[in-house]
Amino acid sequence: MSFADKVVFVTGAGQGMGRSIVQYFGAQGAKVVAADINADAAGAAVAEFGANGLALACNVSDPASVKAAFAAVAERFGRLDVLINSAGIGSVDAFLDTPDDNWMRVIGVNLTGTFLCCREGARLMQKGGAKGVIINVSSTAAMSGEGPSHYCASKAGVMGLTRSIARELAASGIRVNTIVPGPTNTPMMAGIPDEWMQSMIKAIPLGRMCEPEEIARVAGFLASDDASFITGQNIAVNGGMAFI
Repeated sequence: MSFADKVVFVTGAGQGMGRSIVQYFGAQGAKVVAADINADAAGAAVAEFGANGLALACNVSDPASVKAAFAAVAERFGRLDVLINSAGIGSVDAFLDTPDDNWMRVIGVNLTGTFLCCREGARLMQKGGAKGVIINVSSTAAMSGEGPSHYCASKAGVMGLTRSIARELAASGIRVNTIVPGPTNTPMMAGIPDEWMQSMIKAIPLGRMCEPEEIARVAGFLASDDASFITGQNIAVNGGMAFI
């Protein structure tokens, strides 16, 4: 599968799923934009791709930061073909003890950030005349409710957002889908208590966590012409943990 000359923008690109997605598309010849709140991590993600890589510091929850990032892509490459929204955060909070700031922060990155990037990305796709692809990242927690309330709510919101904008953007030739991973071996999982972790793994019929490279390969399929008639869908990649 080749993405030669395609421009691919990845948020949360500094680590975990995002970094694996950057590596996948870069290896397929794409021009890869790595956006992350950590500028150094973004730079490291695309260092091996030379002129085909662009690293951007971007806070996806800040409208001005998002607009500036997409303006930089337009200036450098003139268009956008694929947007993958993998930036995400969590916080281990019991519902009744959830601080307001934690609720706003998780919703701000996971849901508002996805909205802002989808909007700016779709605008750039339309401006460049590209039949583009947007891939959002949700979580099995959105279906199971197993997890902190802000995280589950934010990821459920991403699934609804995908369905809505897939219908609206179809006339422009822009496809929008969501990958819905189960527990995945990323740094984000490091803060989860061990008892939660073991409980999650026991709930996975395939008996293990997902690897970030497996998510990247699904993103590659959804971004390819092989998925040309797929839009508005939520694709579960969770080892059989839950069904959509």
